[in-house]
Amino acid sequence: MSVIKEDGGRLNAFAREPRMQVVEAGGERSRSTTVLLIAGGLLVLTMVGVAVGIS
Repeated sequence: MSVIKEDGGRLNAFAREPRMQVVEAGGERSRSTTVLLIAGGLLVLTMVGVAVGIS
């Protein structure tokens, strides 16, 4: 941590931030990510259907 001395003798500590990473445009989703998104959507729809059926 870097410590800075402010006016009046107070100390102020700042955390070190991680380095930034540049993400290139045009990155495609992997097959497993697509399958997880579809499965999550189906799970949500199923849960909504069960909730509607109960009520």
